[in-house]
Amino acid sequence: MALSTRGKILYGATFLVALPLALAGWATATEGIVHLPAVTSLPLGGILDSTGALLMLWGMRDLWIHGGGLPMNADPPRRLVERGAYWLLPHPIYTGFCLLSAGASITLGSASGLWLVSPMVMLGCAALVLGYEDHDLRKRFGRGAMSFPAEDDGLHPTAIDRWRCYLFAVLPWAAIFGIVHFMGRPVDWASVFILTGKGPLLMDWANRVPLSAYLGFALVPLVARSGRDLRNTAIASLLTMGFAFAVFLATPLILTPHLVAAHEELWLWAGAWPGSYGEWVYFPSLPVMFSLVVAQALRRRWKWAGWIATAWVLLVVLCSVFAAQGGLVRTPGALISYALAANAAGLWGTIRWRGERIANSWREWRFGPVRVINHGAYVGAAGFFSIWIGGVLAGPGHLSAIVVAALVAVVGAALWAQYVEGSPQLLRPYGFYGGLLGGTLGALAAPLFHTSIWLLLGVFSATGSLVQAMGRLRCLVQGCCHGRPAPEGVGIRYGHPKSRVCRLSAWTGVPLHATPVYSILWNGLVTLLLWRLWAAHASLHLIAGLYFMLSGMGRFVEESFRGEPQTKVVAGLRLYQWSAIVSVVLGAAFSAFGSAEIAPDPSWRWDVALPAAGFGLLVWCAMGVDFPESQARFSRLT
Repeated sequence: MALSTRGKILYGATFLVALPLALAGWATATEGIVHLPAVTSLPLGGILDSTGALLMLWGMRDLWIHGGGLPMNADPPRRLVERGAYWLLPHPIYTGFCLLSAGASITLGSASGLWLVSPMVMLGCAALVLGYEDHDLRKRFGRGAMSFPAEDDGLHPTAIDRWRCYLFAVLPWAAIFGIVHFMGRPVDWASVFILTGKGPLLMDWANRVPLSAYLGFALVPLVARSGRDLRNTAIASLLTMGFAFAVFLATPLILTPHLVAAHEELWLWAGAWPGSYGEWVYFPSLPVMFSLVVAQALRRRWKWAGWIATAWVLLVVLCSVFAAQGGLVRTPGALISYALAANAAGLWGTIRWRGERIANSWREWRFGPVRVINHGAYVGAAGFFSIWIGGVLAGPGHLSAIVVAALVAVVGAALWAQYVEGSPQLLRPYGFYGGLLGGTLGALAAPLFHTSIWLLLGVFSATGSLVQAMGRLRCLVQGCCHGRPAPEGVGIRYGHPKSRVCRLSAWTGVPLHATPVYSILWNGLVTLLLWRLWAAHASLHLIAGLYFMLSGMGRFVEESFRGEPQTKVVAGLRLYQWSAIVSVVLGAAFSAFGSAEIAPDPSWRWDVALPAAGFGLLVWCAMGVDFPESQARFSRLT
């Protein structure tokens, strides 16, 4: 629906005035919970600010002149723009805004602006593109914005194709390079680029050889012979980056300090004692990952270069093990990250196959009028772990508060679904946002149990993403939260007659987006991040805020792929996309409320297991046991 002139003015003022002011206020309010070092540089900040402002103005001008409209999602331009700034970048306005956010943070020396606000702005822009704009472009113009050559493009890549590869697949690594090497340490360019050797000749070369990996990676977009090869190289780089972050978050949780200390002599021999690099010693070795990406690109371009590339990678790996550049922690992490990225298609195929098996695994058992459904086991397990892990994180003395908040969350989920989605066909549904609201309200009762509200909210947040991921397994079996039709190699098929997909839609046997699986993967990554922050004794306000924000962004994108007909659409967005936006705003507010309380040390206790098992059984009965022949309200799950 086209906006009126007044509506356009208000819309523009919201994003050009109100949003920047809100972000600035948020950065100021959260300085106390971000303990990473500030980066202050007037020249660097000025370059980013001016570049960002130029891109934004250029993109707005092109949409006005070439698109015939203003840059407003609520009233978008009538024509697809692919010239000017949009010839260089698929989303110049968002890119410019992100650069402005980072540039202003560096100019003003705001640690929170750089390490919290700017990343959330970037993720928010990505969520908006993936969860709305790309779908809207495909609906109106038949295709979305192009970042890389098409998958079947065998033509010689153009200069703009190579530029985009640099922009999206190489430059993000430059930011990671700076973070890993500069975090908490003074800048020493000689040590950063390994230009000086120290000690014996072997160590001298071990320090110098990884430099070739940096140089090779800087040239890798120029190696591709075809657009398909360039696309594959870019995707390999991005996937390796994503898996590297997952490995970085997971490694300290698996490789405990006690395990490291037990092998101190071995770590010192390898030059990889964690104390020398702090937590960043766990980030996978950049030279190893770069050399692997470059080697694969060389093999695609010249088959005869395969053996040479392999020998070079082995040399980089060996030198990284000998030098402090990689060590026994970071080198395996790099190999694992690249191996996962290189086999991403097969990995997704396995995940999709397993998801389809679970989606068609409905089992039920009758005991007189009572029916027990197998999918209740998944939420029962989620309920068990929510109480057990919550009790471990909070420590002794807080179990009653945790159980009460969890019970209120279950009641909230039931009431939300009844009033938002309730129908004669869905007599006892449950809604995620009702559970989120109920758990938050339940946390407010924490003082009655001599527990801090923020401790309870932090526990609720640190366990929430794991619980949500496990609960999505029930969604797969039940057929709720299902996606819309998808390509053959992407979607999963529902064929069980008891599945909601088969009972309430015409999509039996049709490939559908595996939206519950998407949710599981995203929430798994969020769980790693929040647990890592808890282990680092981060602010409880930060943990709670990040959970609400990241959960909301993931749900916004997930919802755009869902296909349930009963979900209402309001002003172009699905109802739960609006709920996701509220979740993001609420998370930002939580993070700005204070900074006094930090996450305590986990207390591994087995006495919580019995109450946790009782709560898990209760949740199983609530969501997996019903009375199918009854017509009473709340009696049936299907």
